[in-house]
Amino acid sequence: MSEMTELDEARRTVTNVDEQMAELFEKRMRAVKRIAEYKKNHGLQIFDAAREQEVIDIGAKKIEDAELKPYYVSYLQSVIDISKSYQHRLLEGMRVAYSGVKGAFAEIAAKKIFPDSVTVAYPDFASAYAAASDGECDCAVLPVENSYNGDVGQVMDLAFFGSLYINGIYDADVVQNLLALPGVTVDEIKEVISHPQALGQCAGFIRRHNWKQTKEVNTAIAAMTVAAGGRRDLAAIASGEAAQEYGLVNLVSHIEDDRGNTTRFAVFSRSPKAPSPADNRFVMTFTVNNEAGSLGRAVSVIGYNGFNLRALKSRPTKELSWDYYFYAEGEGNINSKDGQQMLRELALCCNNVNVIGCFEKENTI
Repeated sequence: MSEMTELDEARRTVTNVDEQMAELFEKRMRAVKRIAEYKKNHGLQIFDAAREQEVIDIGAKKIEDAELKPYYVSYLQSVIDISKSYQHRLLEGMRVAYSGVKGAFAEIAAKKIFPDSVTVAYPDFASAYAAASDGECDCAVLPVENSYNGDVGQVMDLAFFGSLYINGIYDADVVQNLLALPGVTVDEIKEVISHPQALGQCAGFIRRHNWKQTKEVNTAIAAMTVAAGGRRDLAAIASGEAAQEYGLVNLVSHIEDDRGNTTRFAVFSRSPKAPSPADNRFVMTFTVNNEAGSLGRAVSVIGYNGFNLRALKSRPTKELSWDYYFYAEGEGNINSKDGQQMLRELALCCNNVNVIGCFEKENTI
């Protein structure tokens, strides 16, 4: 066989393989589109580091030629990047509800979790939750806890009484800033305005300056109030993004008492995420009979079946005086055989056991 004939034969092989790959590429991208639709309906991020590594590891094992293996890994990574790019385009119209106005920490978190989404502001937690529940938005991003100032009880109540599922919890660093009108100095400030959580996170800083505190429904709304009011003696505690949004000056950054200040945001969606063997976190609520030892028995059931309680919070049900429900976050796969056994045993000593969500782990954004 002549050299030219060998070259032609090799090129024909490449062409044939390319034709097969083109068909397979279309098939793969159609599957990627279904994945994007699933993620949109369940409030899931596009980026999934564990799944990417799994795809690469499985693919690499299929290549026997050691010389070609690193090239195939690079090829797989390129295909994954193309798939993510396609998903980003498909999810550009995703609507994410949050409580507050532009510059609120919840909006910042929503943009980090869903960078291609349209964020939609609502005046309070309940209306943002309702927007996701009613289908006005695809999901809602709401805070559930701050590392310094504790739980967000209103959101826990929505989780207990509502119908949405938590398909992910994300840890976001929160930097609180002192914002004022341009030209104002710290010495002129007499009063600070912000959400109660933010005021609590900055209690030491406020106390040292002996400033009056005024509560507002949202940190970004506090910034808006300062910008619109024209008062030189009034400052807001809010995000740096809020300062840019409303034309304020950041007088002092990092005024929170705890520099490790973190808020945990939950993504609430109408449909639960499909169970996965990789799931290692769950959120559930339950009530117990008002009798001695009932809560202890419930906690024992959880531990006996091999699950670790990371958090257990009580909240009044508001239906009867001194009647409480419990919000629990645990480690372990609740859809496993042990998890299902635990739920069956909990049903014997608890009322209204409701698994709100399960997911792989918490992510930092």
